Amino acid sequence: MKENKRKDIEALIPPRGALLAPMAGVTDPPFRVICKQMGCDLTYTEMVSAKALEYRSAKTFALVRMHPEETPCGVQLFGSDPETMAKAAAFIEREYLGEAGLIDINMGCPAPKITRNGEGSALMKDMALASDIIRSVDQALRLPVTVKIRKGWDERNVNAVEFACMAAESGAAAVCVHGRTREKFYHGKADWDIIARVRAAVDVPVIGNGDILCAQDALDMLERTGCRAVMVARGAQGNPWLFRQIARLRDSGVQEGAPTPVQRVDMAIAHARAAVAQKGEHTAVREMRKHVAWYIKGTRDAAKVRALINCARTLEEIEGILIPYRETMKTQDIFS
Repeated sequence: MKENKRKDIEALIPPRGALLAPMAGVTDPPFRVICKQMGCDLTYTEMVSAKALEYRSAKTFALVRMHPEETPCGVQLFGSDPETMAKAAAFIEREYLGEAGLIDINMGCPAPKITRNGEGSALMKDMALASDIIRSVDQALRLPVTVKIRKGWDERNVNAVEFACMAAESGAAAVCVHGRTREKFYHGKADWDIIARVRAAVDVPVIGNGDILCAQDALDMLERTGCRAVMVARGAQGNPWLFRQIARLRDSGVQEGAPTPVQRVDMAIAHARAAVAQKGEHTAVREMRKHVAWYIKGTRDAAKVRALINCARTLEEIEGILIPYRETMKTQDIFS
């Protein structure tokens, strides 16, 4: 069984691959499909509460929804009770057969509402409990189990190497390391050396995460750390082209140019239409406000367009703002 899981994980995570990180409120199916179309090797759902799955929460089921174009997909679970986590993972495997490719356990989320319950990165302070969770989930599944961790809780408690070794011994088929402590949240520079140290210490694939903002960053991390793949998070916000840029630089050494302003607005419109089709207008239009802001960041009059988009209530209103804006870009240099 362990050997089969290792083969499965190696098939899901190609060498020198680029994966889309699970980001709450960001990586929903419409965005994940766009990233997949742009060359992302593996997508993950937003993190899902094991306890909410146990109570069959409708909102939680919406988070687990996967699109055929992205499957097999990683499903990320969080929780602090081994039995609940195992049951939730088994439910996902059973109900989403053929869609879920792996179960990822979140042991890295820094959000206070998560850590105050002993979940997410708080588990890095309790290796015994973390091990029980990983073992329970792994034993409940035929799917491979992966774990996402951080450098440590804070700079006085940097334990990513020891934690990753424990995770691998407990059944994790791969480990993803974010090169910041929980104390740092998403501030400061990610420590790629800790990723290299984890890679040298474990015999399972290691995924590097932190500060992948351009294609060269991805190649630099791969070379510097020896990790199997990179995980892209904030660098993909408003820039799904990053996956194609990484693939082209990796495979042919060619540095692909940035998307044009017209392409960026076209993508924002396509994204909005896909989101409305899946989620309905009321929810999708409000969620698209941040995505549109990311797509048009750095363009002339972006602040004015953002203000208009933030008042939009319908897809027609979004299109009524973005389509004329796009037309002005065809005849002038709109970069400030």
